[in-house]
Amino acid sequence: MTGVLEQATAAAAGGGFTFVGRKRELDLLLAAIRHPPSVVMIQGEAGIGKSRLVHEALALLDGEGLRVLSGSCHPLREPFPYGPVVGALRTVEAWLPELDRIPPTVGALAPLLPDLAARLPQPPPLPDDPPGRRHQVVQAVRSLLTLIGPTVLILEDMHWADDATRDLLLQLARDLPEQLGLLLTYRAEDLPPGTAVLGAAYRQPPGTSGTTIRLGPLTRSDIDRLAVAALGAFTPQDLGATLYERSEGLPLVAEEDLLTLCESGRHLDHGDLAAELRGAEVPRGLSEAVTERLDTLSPSGAAIVDAAAVLAVAAEEALLAAVAGLDREQSHEGLTDALRASVLHETDSGAYVFRHTLAQQVAYTHISGPRRARLHRRAVEVLSATTPAPLVQIAHHTRAAGDREAWLGRAEEAADHATAMGDTGTASTLLRQILQSPGLPAEPRSRAALALARAAAFGVDFESSAAVLRRILADPQLTGPTLGEIRLGLGLLIVNHDGDATGFSELERAADELSARPERAARAMAALAIRERGPGSERAEEWLERAEQLVSDSPNEAVRAAVRATRLSLMAREGDPAVWPLLDALPRRSEDLEVLRQTVRALHNVAESTIDLGYDARATDLLQESRALAGQVGNPGIERCCMVDLLWLDGAAGRWSGLEEQFAALTAAYPEFPPKAESAMCLARIALAEGRSGLAKELADSAAEHALRHFEVNISLRAAAVQAEVLLRQGDAEGARVVVEPAVAVLREAGAWARPNSLITHAVLTLLACGDRISAERLADEFETNLAGRDSPAAQAELHYARGALLQDSAPLQAAERFQAGRLLLTEMGRPYEAAQATEAYGCAVARTDPQAAEAPLREALDVYTRLGAGAAVARCERRMQELGLGQPTRGGGRGYGNELSPREQQVAELLARGATNHDIAQTLFLSPRTVEKHVASVLKKLGTTRRNVPTVFQVDTG
Repeated sequence: MTGVLEQATAAAAGGGFTFVGRKRELDLLLAAIRHPPSVVMIQGEAGIGKSRLVHEALALLDGEGLRVLSGSCHPLREPFPYGPVVGALRTVEAWLPELDRIPPTVGALAPLLPDLAARLPQPPPLPDDPPGRRHQVVQAVRSLLTLIGPTVLILEDMHWADDATRDLLLQLARDLPEQLGLLLTYRAEDLPPGTAVLGAAYRQPPGTSGTTIRLGPLTRSDIDRLAVAALGAFTPQDLGATLYERSEGLPLVAEEDLLTLCESGRHLDHGDLAAELRGAEVPRGLSEAVTERLDTLSPSGAAIVDAAAVLAVAAEEALLAAVAGLDREQSHEGLTDALRASVLHETDSGAYVFRHTLAQQVAYTHISGPRRARLHRRAVEVLSATTPAPLVQIAHHTRAAGDREAWLGRAEEAADHATAMGDTGTASTLLRQILQSPGLPAEPRSRAALALARAAAFGVDFESSAAVLRRILADPQLTGPTLGEIRLGLGLLIVNHDGDATGFSELERAADELSARPERAARAMAALAIRERGPGSERAEEWLERAEQLVSDSPNEAVRAAVRATRLSLMAREGDPAVWPLLDALPRRSEDLEVLRQTVRALHNVAESTIDLGYDARATDLLQESRALAGQVGNPGIERCCMVDLLWLDGAAGRWSGLEEQFAALTAAYPEFPPKAESAMCLARIALAEGRSGLAKELADSAAEHALRHFEVNISLRAAAVQAEVLLRQGDAEGARVVVEPAVAVLREAGAWARPNSLITHAVLTLLACGDRISAERLADEFETNLAGRDSPAAQAELHYARGALLQDSAPLQAAERFQAGRLLLTEMGRPYEAAQATEAYGCAVARTDPQAAEAPLREALDVYTRLGAGAAVARCERRMQELGLGQPTRGGGRGYGNELSPREQQVAELLARGATNHDIAQTLFLSPRTVEKHVASVLKKLGTTRRNVPTVFQVDTG
């Protein structure tokens, strides 16, 4: 019996208890790691077996050629951004190729990995701002992990991760190297309130495998197997029941009980083991197991363990001895005793720490209050004498010792150091503790509030950052400029990330509160100037003029750049041709990164307006430049917006194939800021052209609702245009009028005459369909008047179309001239579908006086529609040609085609493959519902498939 228990004791001390009860979880983990790229998150309470699961998986993967990189997060961490990741990367040296084969971007890691600096490229210039630095490090880590091949990156205890590490891993998880498996463990209950493990919600991108594994308690049978494996085949059944009752299925507690039995019951028979546990006069669970072991320690062992419990982090023997007040011989004996009792264990770096966090907590509560306070004071003395001093730990021990006045100074010093190091997570924790301190004087309160606001503004997640700033603003003890600075940060955050109108209200208040700080007030005013609609939008020009006056003589180039970027944005929005030379003169290089960030903002804002104006080629160049420069200055938000806008341009240029998948990939990559409205509008226009009018209206309705909530003028106008077009095709002119009239009011309010985004065209068509020619003519006149002096080919093309629609009955040849002029503009813009629509309208106008002359333009339009896959437009154009007696009519039915699809069935099959409903098909092909049902049935029979599988058996030509 003694031999079995001794073997169990040895195995348990080395972490060698049998692995039980996790086969399903182990299989999930292995499957994900073996199919990279993958992200696996293992969640569970302390002691549930997260690390053991990882260990078992790695043991089974040994020999499969994977590189394994491991890092851990720790409580009371000193400021060191990306510390867990950097710790994991320290072991990559053996896998690094020659220096000339390492991408230059990896050089950004050289300062973080000094031991490997000689093996890495020279570090690039370091951005001055936190977002720029984070972006640089993310790119470097991604490049390095791509370089070293098949890899598993393990980060444990992510509930203690700093914000920079969360952000890095979130960005990495959204765009993983192809051969990387990312494995994270964490305790959900110990995450900061309202915080996801990666700081923001993570959604698995297309092509990435992985899962979230939530570990629960072991079952009774699992505990029985654990006991038998530890104590032998003749372990009594009642022992398993007792172990399960005491542990409640928590593996750590059951193992501690078994370890206690192994240590204290060496001469007991098997039958006495359960009684030994049941008779223990200590609390249930882990506490009893750890406390029993603490009671067996010698005085020097107890002193070492008390010091370790107070320090709460891995510590070397000298530090433990100094805090415990032991000489070298005593500390050696005490440490040996603590290791023998399995209370402490040695880490790979030669430090000593508790075997698990729960044990440290039990040991800490085991110390009497007065002795704890003395040990914390001693820890402050010892740590203050070290170089560099661990400021966070010193602040913690000062507070725990009860010295509040000294703690305030220590905490502020530690927060300043953490901010300087870029560890905003550590800084924020300390600053919140300061602000929660009762009776805090005004000056340190203002300093802490401002520092926390700045840290929050650079946070990973918009919602949590905004919530922090709102809580700070609710502090009744903050006044004047301090409130203004914080409110400015909140207002900019809301406007830039959420488009919510409340952001402008915050900016207005900030401008008043910052009257004593003109440069900061100007920043608020410049942001207010971009508001197009809603309360206060009529003051946009006034805000900008005030901002320009405030900074006209300022030596601060960055704030002047911010105001200048806003002025250029407004000029482009209004179609002012004077914007182009000013845009070319913007600085593309500067030592001041804030100046470059404002250049990026101006380039992007002008590019978006340029799309609306109709200069698509110029917009593409601006977007590509803006995206590249945004990458350099670390602005992923503008990078994302540029990608969305480039996809929109693809849609306008008729490059429709794969657009839906590309928008979906962007949504997966930016779940906290998805391009839902933009993708909805782009895909709605395509769906309408293809004949999926139901989907088009659904998407347009969704975009319109978004625009209404966020005061987005462009989306409002585009959505209303698509909604009206759908309703007009359904014959619901009054319904279309209900849509376009409020949208035209938005256009007027915003003064967006240079960029109506097809709204004027469809408003005029709607008013004509309602029989209100007078209102249609007035709107066209108003449009033309307000276009005077504006540089907008898109608006001019729209004006030509509107005028053509008004003339087509009374003066068809003049109408044809208008449609032709619009067609030429749209062709020059590179918008084939819209140009084909103008060509079709031109043909129809010509047909009023010479039907034969209409054949060439209508065939030209038909060819473009066919190439683009615009099924609805094809059917409409063919129908008009048939009505004019041009060409051969499309034959319907299946007679004479055998098992082959007839031309009409080909059209039906194509619409089915694109997801059209029977209603869509009927509307597109001008057929009755009954006829559509017959065609659909015939198509499915001839293809030998179901409706759902039509896309897989009938390949649509996407050009």
